[in-house]
Amino acid sequence: MDAEADGLVEVSEDGDPSRRRRVHGMLKLYYGLNEEGKAEEEQESLDPCDINGPHFDPEHYLNKLRRECSLAELMDQETCMVKQIRSLDSDMQTLVYENYNKFISATGVHTLLRKLQFLFELPARLNKCLELQAYAQAVNSHRRARCVLRQYSHLPSFKGIQDDCHAIMDKLAQELRQKFRDGGSSAKDLAQCVELLLQLDEPAEELCDKFLSHARSRLESDLQGLEAEIRPYPSAPAVKDVPARRSTSIAGAGSPADLSPKTSALPSPTSNTDILEFIDRGCNEFVSSLCLVIASYQELFINHAQAGELASKNIPQMANGKLHAFVDDLAARYFSLVERRIQEEKGVGDNSLLVRALDRFHRRLQAVAKLLPGSPVPNKGIEIVIRAATERVKQYLAALQSFYMDSLTDVRQALATPRLSVAGASVAGGGALHGGPASGRDAPTSLPELLSSLSASILNQIKSVLASVHLFTAKDITFSNKPYFKGEFCSQGVRESLVVNFIKFVCQSSRQFCESAGDKGGSTPPVLLLLLSRLCLDYETSTISYILTLTDEQFLVQHHSPVTPVTTLCEEAREAAQKLLNHYVKVQGLIISQMLRKSVETRDWVNTIEPRNVRAVMKRVVEDTTSIDVQVGLLYEEGVRKAHSSDSSKRTFSVYSSSRQQARYAASYTPSAPMDTNLLSNIHKLFSERIDIFSSVEFNKVSVMTGIIKISLKTFLECVRLRTFGRYGLQQIQVDCHYLQMYLWRFVSDENLVHFLLDEIVCSSAHRCLDPAPMEQSVIEVICERG
Repeated sequence: MDAEADGLVEVSEDGDPSRRRRVHGMLKLYYGLNEEGKAEEEQESLDPCDINGPHFDPEHYLNKLRRECSLAELMDQETCMVKQIRSLDSDMQTLVYENYNKFISATGVHTLLRKLQFLFELPARLNKCLELQAYAQAVNSHRRARCVLRQYSHLPSFKGIQDDCHAIMDKLAQELRQKFRDGGSSAKDLAQCVELLLQLDEPAEELCDKFLSHARSRLESDLQGLEAEIRPYPSAPAVKDVPARRSTSIAGAGSPADLSPKTSALPSPTSNTDILEFIDRGCNEFVSSLCLVIASYQELFINHAQAGELASKNIPQMANGKLHAFVDDLAARYFSLVERRIQEEKGVGDNSLLVRALDRFHRRLQAVAKLLPGSPVPNKGIEIVIRAATERVKQYLAALQSFYMDSLTDVRQALATPRLSVAGASVAGGGALHGGPASGRDAPTSLPELLSSLSASILNQIKSVLASVHLFTAKDITFSNKPYFKGEFCSQGVRESLVVNFIKFVCQSSRQFCESAGDKGGSTPPVLLLLLSRLCLDYETSTISYILTLTDEQFLVQHHSPVTPVTTLCEEAREAAQKLLNHYVKVQGLIISQMLRKSVETRDWVNTIEPRNVRAVMKRVVEDTTSIDVQVGLLYEEGVRKAHSSDSSKRTFSVYSSSRQQARYAASYTPSAPMDTNLLSNIHKLFSERIDIFSSVEFNKVSVMTGIIKISLKTFLECVRLRTFGRYGLQQIQVDCHYLQMYLWRFVSDENLVHFLLDEIVCSSAHRCLDPAPMEQSVIEVICERG
C-alpha cells in the first residue's frame, strides 16, 4: 500500500508541476512561511468579514452578504465557496497520501525515542519508587524493561542500565523480604509483598513456607488466648458454698423443682467466660483469621499461579499440599481446646448455652469447607458436635440415675420415720405394721401417696431432661436437620442411650435390692421391696409405653437402626417386679419364721407346765400377718379366693377331735403300734396335695399373703420335727395351732392349705411326744377365746 501511495505521489509530481507548486504554496500559506521557509510577520487582520482572518465572524459575514449582494450574486458566491471547499479537501488528501510514509516513519521513531528515554530514565525511576516505597510500581516498571535489557545486554550502554536496575531490584527484594519477615503489616500488605516477590522470581516453595510460618505465629497467638480461658477444675474448698443436699423426703416434696438432679447444684468449673463466649472468641479470632489466611494463600499461590508464566512450575499442587497440612495441624489444636472447654460443661441445669455454642461452632466451620474442599477439618468439627451432644446425653442419664437413687434414699428415710400413716395403721422403721390409732394428721403421707410421688417425680424429671435435650434438634440449629446428626442422635442417642438405658437402670437397680439381702432380709426394708415391685409393675403396664411414645413423638424418631422394642422393656420391668415381690414374700416370711423358730428352740417342751394361755409369739405372728395384709392391700388388688366353709375358724378343733384323728392319736399312744401309726401318716401324705413353699406369687394381695404364711408355717413344722415333746408340750402346740387357725385362714387363697400345714404340725408333735395325751377341744377353745 505504501508503494502504491509512493507511485501516486510520483505521478502527481511528474504529471502536474504547477499543481505541485500550488500545493506547496498552500502549505506555506497554512503555516505562514515565505519562500525561504521562514515565518512571515504579517499584521493580523481585525476585519470580522475576512474569511482567512483570525477574527472571522460567520454571522456578521452572512449579514453583510445579504445586505450588499443580490440573489444572483449570493448564488454565485455559494457556488464559488463550494468549489473552494472541495478543492481544499482534495488538496489535503493529496498532501496526506504524498507524505504517508514520512508520517509513519516519524511516529515509529518517536515511539522508539520514548522507549529509549524510558530505559535511560529507569534507574532513576526505580530509585525514586524505592524511596517512596512504591514497590508495586517499581516491579511493574522493571518487568516492562527486563526483556529489552536482557536482549541488548551485549551493548555497553544497555549493560550499564541493566546492572544498575539489578542492583536496585536486589535492594528492593531485600526490603520486601525484611517486611515479610517482620510480620507487622496487614494481611493485604502481606499478600502484596508475596505477589511482588513471586514476580521477582523468588522460590515459590520458600515463599509458601514463609507465608504459612508468619500466619502460624498470628494464629498460635489466638490459640494461646483461647487456652488461657481454660482452667483446671476447682479444688474441694472452692465449692464449699454449694448448697447442702436436701434433707426433705419425697413424701414432703411440693413441686418437681424440689426433685431436680443433685448435679445441677454444682457450678460448672470454668473460667470467667461461659461456653458461648469461648466459642465466639474462637470463631471471631482463630477461625476468621484461618479463613483469611486460606483465601489469601489460595489467591497468591494457587489461583494466581494457575495463569501466566507461573503455570508451568506446578506451584498449585505444591502449595495446596502445604496448605492442607498447615490447616489440619492448627485445626487439630483448636479442636482439642474446644473439646477441653466442652468437657468442663458438667452442670445439666441450662442446656441452651452449649447448644448455641455448638451451633455457632458448626456454622463457622462451613466457611472452611467452602474455602478448602476436600479438607477433613469440617468433618472433624462435626464429630466434635456429635460427641458433645452424646456426652451431654450421658450426663443427663447420670443425672437421672443419681436422681433415682437419691429418691430411693428419700423414700427409705420416709419409711424410717416413727409413724407413716397407712390408712388406719402406721409403718414402722423395720417395715412391719403395728396396730394402733391412726395419726394421719401428723404423718407426712401414706404409702400409696409415697408411691405416687416417687413415680410422678421420676416421670417429671424425665420430661424435664427430654425438654433440655430437645434443644439439640431445634429448627434454628444448623446441624439439627443434618442426616449425619439427627437420625442417629434421636434414635440411638436420646431413645436408646438416655430413655431406654434409664428404664433398664431402674429395673436393674431395683433387682439389686433382692441380691444384697441376706437370710434375715438384710438392711433393705421389706416395704421398700413392695413399693419397688409395684413401681416396676406400673412401668410394665403403662409408664414405659407412655415414655417411649412421648420420646418418639417429641424427637420424630425414625427407627432406621435397630432399637429396643417396648415389649422387651416391659418384660424386663415385669421380671424385676416379680423378683422384688417374690423377695418381699421371702423376707417377710423369714421374719415371722425367725420368731417361730426362736419360740420353738428356746423352750423346754418336755418339762413345760400345763398350758393356760396362747403363747405371746403366736399373738405377735397374727398381729404382724394382719399388718402385712394391710400393707400389701394398699398397693395390690385383693385377688381371688376359694369359697370358705362356715366354720373355718373352728375347723382345727373339729379336725383334731374327729374320730379319725382320735384313732390316729390313740394308735400312737399305744407303745406296741408305732409302725402302724407311721404307716397311716405316710399313707395320708401320699394322698395329700403337694405344697410348693417358695413358688412365685401373683401380683395380688391374697397370693402374697399365702406365700408368706406358707413359709412361716413350713418353718414352724420343720422346727417341731427337731424337738421332743412332753404331754403339756403337745397340748401347748395344740393351743397355738388352734389360735393360728382362727385367724390365718382368712388371709390365704385356699383355707385347706392352712388346715393341712397346722394338722402336720400337730401330728409331728404327737409323733415326737413321750406321753401323747391330747387336750380336750372345749378346753382349747376356751383358752384361745380368752387369749
